[in-house]
Amino acid sequence: MSNVKTIEKVDPREIRRKLGLNQQQFWSKIGVTQSGGSRYESGRNMPKPVRELLRLVHVEQVDIQRIKREDVDVIEYLKSQEPDLFKSLKKSAKSKKVA
Repeated sequence: MSNVKTIEKVDPREIRRKLGLNQQQFWSKIGVTQSGGSRYESGRNMPKPVRELLRLVHVEQVDIQRIKREDVDVIEYLKSQEPDLFKSLKKSAKSKKVA
């Protein structure tokens, strides 16, 4: 939950510039037009779904084009029915990323 709070305070223009992307490159990755993104960068209120997509794609570096519904279904199943296995798999995946 703290990540959500953090992203609300972060300037999307700052994130975009740190990534070295122009507005069209940055905003099109989350389905927002360049002009819409420009308005958000100028201070217009960003809807929560857009803010969450920004966080997933540009902060967490998730390639949303590779996510499939069945992947989400498996994750939800593991979380609710096999929490220990989920935690173990998550820990293993994290350690592989670092290595």
